Amino acid sequence: MTTPAAAAATAATAPHEANAHANQFALLRQRRFAPFFWTQFAGAANDNLFKFAFTVMVTYQLQLSWMPPAMAGLAIGALFILPFLLFSATAGQLTDKFDKTKMIRFVKNLEIAIMLLAAWGFVRADAVVLLGCVFLMGLHSTLFGPVKFAYLPQVLDARELTGGNGMVEMGTFVAILLGQVAGGLLVALPQVGHATVAVACVLLALVGRGVAQAIPRAPATDPGLVINWNPFSETWRNLKLAHGNIVVFRSLLGISWMWFFGAVFLSQFPSFAKEVLHGDEQVASLLLVVFSVGIGAGSLLCETLSRRQVEIGLVPLGAIGMSVFAIDLYFASRALPPSAGMGLGAFIGQAAHWRVMADLALLSLFAGLYSVPMYALIQLRSQPTHRARIIAANNILNALFMIGSSVIAGALLGAGFTIPQIFLFTGIANALVAFYIFMLVPEYLLRFIAWMLSHFVYRFEIKGDEHIPTEGAAVLVCNHVSFIDAILLMAASPRPIRFIMDHRIFKVPVLGWLFKLAKAIPIAPQKEDPAAYEAAFARALGVLREGDLLAIFPEGAITRDGQLQPFKGGVMKIIESARAEGIEPPVIPMALTNLWGSYFSRIELRGGENVAMAKPFRRGFFSRVGLNVGHAVPPVEVRPEALQQRVSGLLAA
Repeated sequence: MTTPAAAAATAATAPHEANAHANQFALLRQRRFAPFFWTQFAGAANDNLFKFAFTVMVTYQLQLSWMPPAMAGLAIGALFILPFLLFSATAGQLTDKFDKTKMIRFVKNLEIAIMLLAAWGFVRADAVVLLGCVFLMGLHSTLFGPVKFAYLPQVLDARELTGGNGMVEMGTFVAILLGQVAGGLLVALPQVGHATVAVACVLLALVGRGVAQAIPRAPATDPGLVINWNPFSETWRNLKLAHGNIVVFRSLLGISWMWFFGAVFLSQFPSFAKEVLHGDEQVASLLLVVFSVGIGAGSLLCETLSRRQVEIGLVPLGAIGMSVFAIDLYFASRALPPSAGMGLGAFIGQAAHWRVMADLALLSLFAGLYSVPMYALIQLRSQPTHRARIIAANNILNALFMIGSSVIAGALLGAGFTIPQIFLFTGIANALVAFYIFMLVPEYLLRFIAWMLSHFVYRFEIKGDEHIPTEGAAVLVCNHVSFIDAILLMAASPRPIRFIMDHRIFKVPVLGWLFKLAKAIPIAPQKEDPAAYEAAFARALGVLREGDLLAIFPEGAITRDGQLQPFKGGVMKIIESARAEGIEPPVIPMALTNLWGSYFSRIELRGGENVAMAKPFRRGFFSRVGLNVGHAVPPVEVRPEALQQRVSGLLAA
């Protein structure tokens, strides 16, 4: 029997059908998201207000022989990152074992205690106490990190994950920006600066804790977990756990690389502003503003560009933009004429500097496009019972990559590289790393091609895509109109699809390579090659056995007259084989519309035979095509004739 408390928790946290088509900003009006968003916003703002105020105090106001100003930023950054290395594994376990809302409230209580200690340190101008608080705030962020990303997939459905992550990523960078600006302004107030920072830090911690009280329950996903308190053995175990899902693990590496990339730029902004752009502290702050706004804009764009699904096709697009504008930043900044130190007005007044700011804004915007889908993919593909431990492994890798970034950037500077040359090196390295990742995980590249095709070659409209299952085995059946039908279906599905395709299509240049990359299953007619025919069905059964999506074009060939051809019995063979093993995959009927007559359809008559790809610009760019997806058909009701009628009805819809 369900208790009233459990029922209330379910009602509060479960995604609602009524919200299925609201945009990401509508989440800010919903209890399952809004209190969480503002809690993490207040925490990120407080982190940065505290750290930046302390950095300014040590750099400009205190004279410490044991910590010169040049070392202050490095020491504070290292102390903040250290807990991520030491305690992320433990934090992941705690998040999986306990109610996530209770974890959030515990972390916010801890923040209040730390900020009270920090307030005492600011009032006394005690750098040792404040350094201890830096470490403790790093611990606070370490504990909050796994909760932050494990909470979202528990309360948002798959179609809301990209938008939810985009909002959180945008909010985090805006909070970082506001926190740093506030910290710098408050600590500089004559006479009362230190006391004002102390009060602001405590107030922000109290606000975060107050808002956290409104977060609905998010029950534990693995309450029986036995905590391993050894951080070193558990860190190794978490990394092995993450490696168990190779797509997820390589996505963790991709995100960690993004932090490496971003850390290079963020760490060099003060020196870049002073030594290369010849600007003062206000110019350095402007670079931070531009970078933060770019990240926020890119994060918010993800939902718009992804049709509200987890669209990892945006990741290669983001990687391309990051490299292009990082490299252009080198060319934009290397030839600036020397000048005396400029204030903000003089800096903005020079046209050459607008190109620099545009490069920074665009490379950070593309970094947002790169990171948000990766985070959403990890959340979607990780097993719920140990999702937080996967996020913890991500935090460990992020910290290691950021440390590596500092070491490599320092080594390059020591070797005589200029800051623009370091940006150039990072942009080129990003292109090489991205290419390597996309070859290791072809799904990113395939989805990018599908995304480009469905956005820049066609105007692709999808109806009924909520009928495509977000988990579990299913068979997709669709009419076969052109050589790119499979690529358009890829663009419509948030999950990978394995296709059964005529073996002859693998001989088509470029397309054949793409379908091999997608691990499509070649099939030959039974009379032509009985062994290949049986092997195709055996592999298809293996796809369903793994709980994945399988797509088949039951007509058996691309239409030559634009009309729907009779469905063959291959789909029945697949269903019957699956049911014999206890697998009951639903069958999802689909219909591609308005694709007949396009470049990839067999509409041209050459030598008495219908051929495709004869006139490259036959219908120009952005011609309308569509996909209509119908309700699932239970496997017991599947018949070729009935499926054909359903697809025919979808064509007319």
